[in-house]
Amino acid sequence: MDMEAFTIKSRIKSLLRSPSIKLRRSRSGRIKDGLSSKVTLEKVLGITTAGNSGLTCDPCSGTVAYPAGCVVVLLNPAKNTQQHLINSSRKSISTLSFSSDGRFLVTGESGRLAAVCVWDVSEGSLVSQLQEHKYGVSCVAFSPNGKYIVSVGSQHDMSVNLWAWKKSALMAVNKVSSKVTAVSFSEDGSYFVTAGNRHVRFWYLEPSRRVCPVPLMGRSGLLGELQNNFFCDVACGRGLRSDSTFCVTASGLLCEFNSRRVLDRWVHLQTGSARSLAVTEDLIFCGCASGTVRVFGASDLRFIGSLPRPHHLGVQVSAATQTRHLFSRMPDARYPDSVAVTFDPVNRWLSCVYNDHSLYVWDTRDLRKVGKVLSALYHSSCVWDLQVNIRSHTRLDGSSDSFVSCSSDSTVRLWSSDGVHGGNLLSNVSLDLHHIFYMEHSTAALLDVEGTAISGSEKAEGSSADSRSGIRTICISPDGTHLASGDRKGTLRIHDLTCMKELVKAEVHDSEILCLEYSKPLSGVNLLATASRDRLIHVLDAEEDYGLLQTLDDHSSSITSVRFAAAGDGTLRIISCGADKSVYIRTAHRTVRGAEFKRTHHVVRKATPNDMDVDPTCKYAAVGCQDRSIRVINISSGKQKRSFSGSQTEDGSLLKVQIDPSGLFVASSCSDKNINLIDFQTGESLATVFGHSENITALRFSSDCRRLLSSSADSCIFVWQLAPELTISMRERLSAIRRRDRASSVRNNPFRYRREYFELKLHRHILGTPETYITYCKKGHNMCPLMYLFFPAGRSLSPSRLRRAARPILSKLSLVKVAPHQPSSPQPWDSPTQSRVLRSYMSPTTSSMAKTSRSASIGDSLHVGSSSCESLVLPVPSLLTNTVRPHVCQRLSRSASSQNLLSDPSASSSSSSSSSICHFCSMLIDGTESLLYLCVVFQLISHDAERSAEQQQMHQLMSDALLLVRSELDSVSGSSGAVRMEEGKETLALLEQYSQLLLRSVQRRLHQDE
Repeated sequence: MDMEAFTIKSRIKSLLRSPSIKLRRSRSGRIKDGLSSKVTLEKVLGITTAGNSGLTCDPCSGTVAYPAGCVVVLLNPAKNTQQHLINSSRKSISTLSFSSDGRFLVTGESGRLAAVCVWDVSEGSLVSQLQEHKYGVSCVAFSPNGKYIVSVGSQHDMSVNLWAWKKSALMAVNKVSSKVTAVSFSEDGSYFVTAGNRHVRFWYLEPSRRVCPVPLMGRSGLLGELQNNFFCDVACGRGLRSDSTFCVTASGLLCEFNSRRVLDRWVHLQTGSARSLAVTEDLIFCGCASGTVRVFGASDLRFIGSLPRPHHLGVQVSAATQTRHLFSRMPDARYPDSVAVTFDPVNRWLSCVYNDHSLYVWDTRDLRKVGKVLSALYHSSCVWDLQVNIRSHTRLDGSSDSFVSCSSDSTVRLWSSDGVHGGNLLSNVSLDLHHIFYMEHSTAALLDVEGTAISGSEKAEGSSADSRSGIRTICISPDGTHLASGDRKGTLRIHDLTCMKELVKAEVHDSEILCLEYSKPLSGVNLLATASRDRLIHVLDAEEDYGLLQTLDDHSSSITSVRFAAAGDGTLRIISCGADKSVYIRTAHRTVRGAEFKRTHHVVRKATPNDMDVDPTCKYAAVGCQDRSIRVINISSGKQKRSFSGSQTEDGSLLKVQIDPSGLFVASSCSDKNINLIDFQTGESLATVFGHSENITALRFSSDCRRLLSSSADSCIFVWQLAPELTISMRERLSAIRRRDRASSVRNNPFRYRREYFELKLHRHILGTPETYITYCKKGHNMCPLMYLFFPAGRSLSPSRLRRAARPILSKLSLVKVAPHQPSSPQPWDSPTQSRVLRSYMSPTTSSMAKTSRSASIGDSLHVGSSSCESLVLPVPSLLTNTVRPHVCQRLSRSASSQNLLSDPSASSSSSSSSSICHFCSMLIDGTESLLYLCVVFQLISHDAERSAEQQQMHQLMSDALLLVRSELDSVSGSSGAVRMEEGKETLALLEQYSQLLLRSVQRRLHQDE
């Protein structure tokens, strides 16, 4: 009768502890039980081990097991392969242990009504589920004969339970009065020992005929002088030392208890603290602070040596390409603490986990020559965002499936999910990690101090990301060259993925940046939108060094998502949603500044939109709402087309939505920690999977349509394998979309100019390089280098190529004197208010490239003013006609034959359609009276009457840009019109900056068809 009541009680607890999994019935009335068959877990990038109870090794096969959220990762170090056991209760795994024969694995959960689960390792199935703990399980262990399991509850549970797990029966139970962190069975199985805060207790298994459960008998160890210590880990002796018990303390002591439970002796580990312990028949391994692992003899506690330290904090994994880099030591370097160790008796390998969430496997067969078997470096805190690099096959390590992640640990990491080696030796588990961007100089954020604390309260179940600063969102440019990242302080950073250097660092928002988005390639412009919790959206022009183009302030609450949509008819739109329950659709209009977005639709719904994505055709936007529904909105009309459920449960709210590259499927995540794969056209659920222990923060499909990536606040990244039929369907649809895009014309795009006839030729004389030509012409008794730009017919050059062509010349020049000039009317860049805003918005970075490009924004370079360009007129040098090709000289002679044509803008605009527009800017160089003619010649050939307006706009645009060059150079001139020699570098930077400014401004208005 008692056993029957116990069984009924267990069933009721099982019903109460499990989350709501009431799946909606299909039309046939059957519940969908196979929703996870089309999506399987392939790889886990992360580890959530908090102590030595969270790491174990199979004594027979050498398989290492550790928790990663709700998943147990079974790592084979010899083959670098993973297997996974997924906890269906969605509760994180806090502790685990192998049986002595390696057939079974026992795990303990965290949170309320935690269960002790027994798994069959070979089959990957759940064998038994034991439920008695109320507030989490801190440690578990199998008895040597495999018949019993001991489980110790958390500090809020305070219970010690002994289970006959094959019968699902609780044999004995007792309570403890302090926090327990470790448990270990003796070799003969007659007792087990628990250790914790001022606690070492021996529990004896005594046969009893009384009705189970019986009180568990325990006796405290005699601690003597060490009674006030925190005992972090415990391990019973093996072999000849089977009657001894070893412990380590948080103060850095290794202690030995004899068979009478008396503290017999102890040694100091010569370290700040100790966290973990692994005992063999002849050796004792102690995991200590600063990456130290001490080795002692088990018979006499004699010190033998120390294992090599792991990587230092802030290491660059891409630089570790040789074996000698692994053991090089920096004098002031800081190392992570060792929090867990486990020994493989088969291969004599020691696995070690550090508090920066890194894993190392050391070869300890020869302690005088310890080698590294493998290692892995994972995020140590919440992973906020993921981005797939579409152009990774040309930008990163030859991998066709690379992706980027950002975290609260203030790092951005470049990964490969298809196992392509990046050439480094520090992270070679499945050959994943390629490069790490460290956004802060401090290394404190790299350590998981809270999660691996030896004392203090535990993390609450279901808690979200921590409150530390870190990188909140990232985005990769369509060409795969730039990586934009936004942190939780409102700072925007731009990195060049080709050289891994920082280009831009600017404080663009007052609060954390929640979303970043680059415009699509078909839009004809290269824009970056930043959305923040401060209710603002900034639109930046990437071609103009990320200058501010426009600020959108329609939202009244934090903005959760922003997306660009470039339709086939050339219309560019920006869609945003926020916590104010609004979705704004804005359409771009062509202006002299490039683009201006004006609101066209405002959609308001009852449920708050948490995330949004745009389908590949840019016709529809899928909005994930708080009521667990996905609403599909027509972008052009702003009307809702359809709505379907984004979750198969009735609890929680929808957090993330992501449409696959083909537009056939949409993936969604809910606060119930489920991931759902849904047919985007019908709304039918195709698969439901789970494994994360915290809220899912990002979902991304791989570029090859084979995988789905997910990240979570539990610091883990999961790589899910999609079924082959899903991959084939997506690839077929994607091929059709690409063929249609190639066949479609972009002539109606208002942000692209039609191709004109331009030529680029740089004449070469003395200072030239293979791609740069310089012609010298005489001005009096001095030599004057002349750079003459003329764009080639039928070809356009990007601003980056123009910068590369101009840089070899500009690096050889130094400015000395410039003619005084005052603008005829006040200009926008002369406004003190605007200058102050630009300086606070774009603070300069330490990068030399950013220093020379940060002073002026796009608003300066693209403003069309009304001032005349008379002061920019210079006569064409007579020697020019003798040094360039005859047909070029004829064009220059016709265009510059009259001074009125060059000095009067109206004359230029009223001339025939085939007239040329020539502007020259003169500056004195080289510390003498030498005159540099920086001649930038642009010829606009108009084919019809409609080109006259564009020609006039280009004329005015160049005039204002050259006027800005003259006025800024005037401001840095020294006394008597000369610049001091020590100011040469600053002047050179200005010269290079505004030369690039002119080239980019004109190039922006031209058709780019590379």
